[in-house]
Amino acid sequence: MNLPNRLTIARIFLIPVFMAFLLLQAPKGHILFPHQDLVAAAIFILAAATDGLDGYIARKRHQVTKLGKFMDPLADKLLVSAALISLVELGSVPAWVAWTIIGREFAVTGLRAIVATEGVVISASKLGKIKTVTQVVAISAILLHDWPFNLIGIPIGQPVLYVALFFTIISGLDYILKTRRYLRK
Repeated sequence: MNLPNRLTIARIFLIPVFMAFLLLQAPKGHILFPHQDLVAAAIFILAAATDGLDGYIARKRHQVTKLGKFMDPLADKLLVSAALISLVELGSVPAWVAWTIIGREFAVTGLRAIVATEGVVISASKLGKIKTVTQVVAISAILLHDWPFNLIGIPIGQPVLYVALFFTIISGLDYILKTRRYLRK
């Protein structure tokens, strides 16, 4: 297994570790240790960073594989979905926002699977990449309680979450337009 695929697999294995740090609490709802939420944020950011890194290495070393093409977007969807569901549990993200983002991810995955039966691979578009970056920035900001912007009273997590929601919807519509001719068959 090449390095890019190992990074993708590592991202998947980091998801339960991230969730454990974020969600596990001592009895009576107290955190287990100081800065547990910041450790969770650091793990999320590390896992998200492997997304760009594995793609960069795969392209640079000409190590793009079928496994990587399948696992990389899956790992991204699992990481973002786990974070959003956890943040809904913690009351930091509205459930409808999480549902919309996760629903789009399932819909696009389904569309990709349908066109794949025709031998067509739809690569991530610029809109899809912007969507991913804004989702990661929003989730990271929420996990970090808007630090360092909270020091000057500027909340960024929630506003960026709605920017991510916008790009999630727009990029989903873009995938529908790109696949509509295959859907008619």
